[in-house]
Amino acid sequence: MPATETHRAIEAVWKMESARVIAGLTRIVRDVGVAEELAQDALVTALEKWPDSGIPGNPGAWLMATAKHRAIDYLRRGTLIGQKHEDLGREMAQREMQVPDLAAAMDDNIGDDMLRLVFIACHPVLSTEARVALTLRLLAGLTTEEIARAYLTSEPTIAQRIVRAKRTLTESQVPFEVPRGGEFNARLTSVLQVLYLIFNEGYSATSGDDWMRPALCDEAMRLGRILVGLVPDQAEAHGLVALMEIQASRSKARVNAAGEPVLLLDQNRAKWDRLLIGRGLAALERAEALGGSRQSYTIQAAIAACHARAVTASGTDWSRIAALYRELGQIEPSPIVELNRAVAVSMASGPAAGLEVVEELKDDPALKNYHLLPSVRGDLLKRLGRLNEARAEFERAASMTRNVREKNLLLERARSCTG
Repeated sequence: MPATETHRAIEAVWKMESARVIAGLTRIVRDVGVAEELAQDALVTALEKWPDSGIPGNPGAWLMATAKHRAIDYLRRGTLIGQKHEDLGREMAQREMQVPDLAAAMDDNIGDDMLRLVFIACHPVLSTEARVALTLRLLAGLTTEEIARAYLTSEPTIAQRIVRAKRTLTESQVPFEVPRGGEFNARLTSVLQVLYLIFNEGYSATSGDDWMRPALCDEAMRLGRILVGLVPDQAEAHGLVALMEIQASRSKARVNAAGEPVLLLDQNRAKWDRLLIGRGLAALERAEALGGSRQSYTIQAAIAACHARAVTASGTDWSRIAALYRELGQIEPSPIVELNRAVAVSMASGPAAGLEVVEELKDDPALKNYHLLPSVRGDLLKRLGRLNEARAEFERAASMTRNVREKNLLLERARSCTG
């Protein structure tokens, strides 16, 4: 196999296996930064050896075994021997670390290790930006350059966030464990939030020249599927997976051949991915069976399901969508939820009814710089024939968005308000 093909294969293996390797190492060395460095050492060894020796039959196991040796060497150097005696249990509480015991410890409960790593990467002690960057780095296996490119941020900025995040976790002595009781739910909420933030940035990019960044959607869904495998009895985890997969099913219909946005009502539903819809509906059913029907992501997934089940835009059950948004607003009060409810109300009961809801949101400080408020208001005004007002709203929305494709769409909608 040519060297370039081997390197591409190694990159693919790394993205699939790096999280497992880092998780196993973190349990042993109790420092996510050190664990990542040791895992990177294993990757470098693969880059050096595989072009000559060929890719092994089980590349993931090869990386794990090589990483184990790095961890053993690290501990033998005495950096963490005192701390590890207590952490690895009575059989390791002797002065000299036994290699077979350490190797066995590396193999135990890899699923638990992955879950621990998920909770560490999304720990609330970190800022939201740091949690997102660290999650993409440790769990998705993305390089600093890839993360920076996805978020249109400089590489040094992302690198600094990751370094600070790892330092914060070390200095805060965040334990490598799955939290219990009420703390578990609080931390799981953080994990789900981070995954959905990653998905949303891919689904509707906040800035740049592209309307979507599918790679981020794919990573968020992949991590979500891993998560439900680790916490199969958590309804909201299934609810989030359902929401992401049903929304992602529309991806091919959300842009035209030129990469320009296509609004939901104008999309060719034949392009919607029926496999993703089926997976999403199954995940939604699982979330509801687990008692999650009154939880945020499950309700949002139920809203997305209303669109997915409708053969045409006109056949959508807008009254149910409006009711679901009202329910969502009761458990998670938000002006953005109300704005979405206004759209559903306008489709179910007419633009005047929707505009009545929007008018109550005009002065909400939380929506002061939210471009979708004037965008929605412009749409409702246009449907009511108030074209001059609609044009002004679309122009205002265009001035607020940082996404080039969305700006062009809003300006085109403004130009359509003639007469």
